[in-house]
Amino acid sequence: MLQTGIINQISLLSGNADLILAILITWSLQEKVRSSWYWAIAAGLLIGFISGLPWWIPLIGYSCAVGISRIFQRRVWQAPLLMTFLVMFIGTLLMGLITMAYLILKGATFSLVEAISVVILPSTLLNLLIVIPVFYLMRDLANWVYPTQVNE
Repeated sequence: MLQTGIINQISLLSGNADLILAILITWSLQEKVRSSWYWAIAAGLLIGFISGLPWWIPLIGYSCAVGISRIFQRRVWQAPLLMTFLVMFIGTLLMGLITMAYLILKGATFSLVEAISVVILPSTLLNLLIVIPVFYLMRDLANWVYPTQVNE
């Protein structure tokens, strides 16, 4: 509801922020979390059914973003906030490119350069701005849900 009611109203040129993508990426980058795939599938299906896109586009985009974040979380976990920015950048580009590919296959005519500069890059900037508070919220939530064991 927050995504469709409030966050979608925040736009830069023709790009919009994607709070669901930010939550999925930051949740899946938490070290103790193992349930990120379930959330990616559920969120992808829900967003797919309420958006104007086919249901499988958000499902593929969110699943790929979670997959990339899980790979980075296992392999390159030196600076979590920097990894969050990198994965958010890649995830936003991936979602935009999947959507553009679908629209091209459906016969839509538009300039690729204009679509990238007016939709994808502003969406990326907005997503990078909202991912900062989401990162800290998800980190605190993960610490609350998966508390650290203290040895006595």
